[in-house]
Amino acid sequence: MFRIILLSLMILFYIAAGFAHFLIPEFYYKMMPSYLPFHYELNIIAGVTEIILGLLLIPKATRTKAAWGIILLLIAVFPANIQMSMNAYNSNDPKFILTLFRLPFQILFIAWAWLFTKNK
Repeated sequence: MFRIILLSLMILFYIAAGFAHFLIPEFYYKMMPSYLPFHYELNIIAGVTEIILGLLLIPKATRTKAAWGIILLLIAVFPANIQMSMNAYNSNDPKFILTLFRLPFQILFIAWAWLFTKNK
């Protein structure tokens, strides 16, 4: 039962996060490192990818691949989380400490996805 709740929350989390890329794109643009080109396109790709991976968690047949995809996505976007912290630090943003707390959450999100890398 607990596993089903975790899976359901994860599905909702990634689908909602994917839609957020379209609803509040400015939030994501600010996070993107300046050395990355095509911020608009990367934001759309990230949003669509999160939605698709969230949906692919639903069928048992695609769940393992979707979980691995989420792990790879979380690794790929980690530099954006670092950039967000650097931006907050450089602008003396009082939210800087919150951005630091966000960094280890990537590890927790990876562990969460890892739970579903085995088809049970």
